[in-house]
Amino acid sequence: MGTLLAQLPALLGVLVGTLGTILATSLADRARWRRNQSIRWDERRLDAYVEYAHAVKESHATALRMTADRRPNSHSHPIDREAGLARLAEADARRTIAWENMLLLGDEATVAAAGVWRDAVWQLERLARGIVDPEPDMTAVLSRVNEARDGFYRAARRSIAVRGGSVAQSALLEQALLDRAVAAEANAVSLPSQKSR
Repeated sequence: MGTLLAQLPALLGVLVGTLGTILATSLADRARWRRNQSIRWDERRLDAYVEYAHAVKESHATALRMTADRRPNSHSHPIDREAGLARLAEADARRTIAWENMLLLGDEATVAAAGVWRDAVWQLERLARGIVDPEPDMTAVLSRVNEARDGFYRAARRSIAVRGGSVAQSALLEQALLDRAVAAEANAVSLPSQKSR
């Protein structure tokens, strides 16, 4: 009995060490599993964001082409109405499927920003389809679309922890539109004066 009592502290030490090792290993495995799950879902979330952005941008680009004749100084290549309507229908089908992935994988802020972008593009699509009466100011519609896109990308980048500062494009695009309008106005003024020579 005396030998057992003498060895009890060593046995307790081994028992505590074993339990500590099991606990530490279990916690490390759990943390590794969570980290792997997080990486896996972040990759899927990124794919959902990219797929959605492509689908919305496809609708946006098609609607721009369909409204090119209504936008002075447009650089969009005009598209036949029937071909444009077919492309809008295809893009809408892709966007609808991509939206489901957004709802499943996106965080709340990104899903909300995606909805705002979708609604802004829908306004442009309605103009392209000729179902808006009276027709709103195209510059304001395009500004809303560009600002909504910037909002989506801000939220998406925050959601997947992409660093690197702002990638906002709306101010740059608005300035480009303004520059084109000024250049077109300058050309219009210089053409009559050249003809009078």
